[in-house]
Amino acid sequence: MASPKVGSIGEYIREQRTRAKISLRQLADVSGISNPYLSQIERGLRKPSAEILQQIAKGLRISAEALYVQAGILEDRTADTDVQTAIRADLLLTERQKQVLLDVYESFRRENEAAAATSERHRDTGKDEVE
Repeated sequence: MASPKVGSIGEYIREQRTRAKISLRQLADVSGISNPYLSQIERGLRKPSAEILQQIAKGLRISAEALYVQAGILEDRTADTDVQTAIRADLLLTERQKQVLLDVYESFRRENEAAAATSERHRDTGKDEVE
């Protein structure tokens, strides 16, 4: 018996393909997966492997991680910010460009969190200036 996630990954792939405005045949061509097999995945009749999901993600130009989470292979991380969601959803960026942007964004967030924590410590100790 198929797990409940199988149908949802197929629906998710179909939704992403529709948003990208590409046909099933086009996705099959760019991902290197046969058209019938891809159709079965979208209809929830087949459970794709991580390798197949990676090929589909590449064809859709989306994050393979998003497909892994949807398929139940990976656990969902903390909720993305709107910025992270927008970067991951941008169809004009390559996976490498998306990852670089996400890494830079995350480094800025960590830097600001550290600065805020330092400022808070100085305020708590009565210091007026941040060293």
